[in-house]
Amino acid sequence: MQPTRKRILDYLKARSPATVEELAEVLGLTTVTVRHHLDILRSEELISDPAIRHRASPGRPQYLYALTEKASMHFPKHYDDLAAKVLAELKTVATPDQVNVIFMGVMNRTLAEGPRPQPGEPLPVRLDSAVAFLNERGYLAGWARTAGGYRLHARNCPFEGLAGEHKELCQMDQALLGNLLGVTPECTGRLADGSGECSFVIPEPAA
Repeated sequence: MQPTRKRILDYLKARSPATVEELAEVLGLTTVTVRHHLDILRSEELISDPAIRHRASPGRPQYLYALTEKASMHFPKHYDDLAAKVLAELKTVATPDQVNVIFMGVMNRTLAEGPRPQPGEPLPVRLDSAVAFLNERGYLAGWARTAGGYRLHARNCPFEGLAGEHKELCQMDQALLGNLLGVTPECTGRLADGSGECSFVIPEPAA
């Protein structure tokens, strides 16, 4: 990101909301320059439309700028590190069966947000729905017909930093995919094992 706009985001993260005049003074810029950068940040949906603050004394109202929720992606996050520690701790206090129950519970919560196969629905239609659902969650998934059925691949794993040590995450994804499709897929490759993608073979349903 352009340095001045990053400084504006940093300042608003610490002291939001702020006026153009305040930002200009802190950054050592003219108000015209600050407004230019704010307009760009607003077009990128990183700063919300300004709120009006009326003065107690006579004068023009001031406009207050604040970050949007989308702007949070520009600040450091350590979710993977936290999740890794939580999973490691979980495995020290729970039995393997209990851990599996927890992961399946997470899968069911995810599944509740997804499309469910309908009776008589062709498998390609289910694959389209499942791939769309996975892509909303960042999997970069796709599918293709093969000689014996179908092949689904995912070129991004949202849990890639954790899946190498916690294979339950892969099992959870496989179970999720099976529920989305109404047929059990066979995993033939994993990003966590160094493959270029996670891949699954789905057999053609019996007539």
